[in-house]
Amino acid sequence: MAMLLVSCKRYEPTAVDAAITTAEPSTFDLDSLQPTTEETTVETTEAETEPEWVDTRTPVKVKGLYLASKRVGNYEFMKEIMDVCDKTEINAIVIDIKDDYGKVTYDMKNVQSVIDLQTIEVSIENLPELLDELKSHGIYCIARIVTMRDPHLARVKPEWMLTKQDGTVYKDNSGYAWVNPYKTEYWDYVLDIALEAGRIGFQEVQFDYIRFCTDKGAGDCIFDEEEVQSRDKIAIISECVQYLSENLRKAGIYMSADVFGTIIASKVDSRSVGQDYAQIAATVDYICPMIYPSHYAAGNFSLDYPDLHPYEAILGACKRSKYALKNVEEEYGHNAQVRPWLQAFTATWLGSGKYRTYDREAIRQEIKGVYDAGYDEWILWNPSVKYDYSGFLSKAEGQAEEKRIEESRALIPTEEQTEPEETFPVELAEALNGDELYKEDESKLLEDGPIIVYE
Repeated sequence: MAMLLVSCKRYEPTAVDAAITTAEPSTFDLDSLQPTTEETTVETTEAETEPEWVDTRTPVKVKGLYLASKRVGNYEFMKEIMDVCDKTEINAIVIDIKDDYGKVTYDMKNVQSVIDLQTIEVSIENLPELLDELKSHGIYCIARIVTMRDPHLARVKPEWMLTKQDGTVYKDNSGYAWVNPYKTEYWDYVLDIALEAGRIGFQEVQFDYIRFCTDKGAGDCIFDEEEVQSRDKIAIISECVQYLSENLRKAGIYMSADVFGTIIASKVDSRSVGQDYAQIAATVDYICPMIYPSHYAAGNFSLDYPDLHPYEAILGACKRSKYALKNVEEEYGHNAQVRPWLQAFTATWLGSGKYRTYDREAIRQEIKGVYDAGYDEWILWNPSVKYDYSGFLSKAEGQAEEKRIEESRALIPTEEQTEPEETFPVELAEALNGDELYKEDESKLLEDGPIIVYE
């Protein structure tokens, strides 16, 4: 793979960006970001040559929980989590470092841009010391960075945000503002935060919301062609992911990216949010599809209501993932480990008869679906951070299960993978179900690129 030097200088698109500028978002060359011979031909001595990079990181087979920062700031709660990790199969936690409100959740003193932009809002005291204690219990620590959704920056850096035709900052259905992904200087802002998270002890940084917004009105946002340079949504998100990943890799930090589960088999969703499943997997260490059964519309996986069938829904989604990534290693030279986000919440909003309680039984069915598809890692998501610890296996039970899985997989013949039917994502289906947005904006959602302002 092409490797970039760790750098916190402003990223500037160059002529090499044209190599991934294409009307077909499925084409993406990782080596395209390497400088060409013509651009970099200089006389160097052997001593000046950069030494070959060696990966000294230690991978962990993650079975994890999401923890909101305010809960992490409660030490009694964290002692409970450490006890759970000591006794059960749970060995990893995901902690908000840059949260859904754009705030950095601990006193990050070494990143000047964070200080200048007044981003810090401490909810976790003494985080470096806490990380040391967590790791002494064998807990793998992942820093979650909410990326393109950032209501705080809308107030202090509006020039970085998605804007409407009248020049005002766009806000989504929940009133949150989003960063314009073409503002490459923002990439360095989140890279600085990620590198600092690694410096204080996180083994991995996970980027969430690393995509375009798809809420009503987002299709009317405007972009400057000088920044766009003919790059479509998929090209710019892939480039951003590439930039962050290579810099973190050189710093010895694992990187993961959260993606919509529906992009795996939906070209509409993929183009709308700018996430191409294979291209992202070709770049990051871990790809984390959010394959919550509640997020799939009726009929997906031949199920009446997927939320009622946790095992079948997760197995079906993971099989789609297997198919989508089957040629990535051969084509790009790298393929991420797949670590799905699993549902640990009950989706009552789906309505009577369309959802079930996601108790310990439902969650074990989801986990079984992951294993039966051939994957080994998972993280549970519950925004209220309420988990039934009794549903987790003990350390010994978890090790015995891993051994059984390994032995059973060795006896199962390789399953022939078939192409899944393309799905229409529930995230968009709800917005486009016959209302005025469908009539006005469906064609825009199907386009490869954004609306561009020409001056």
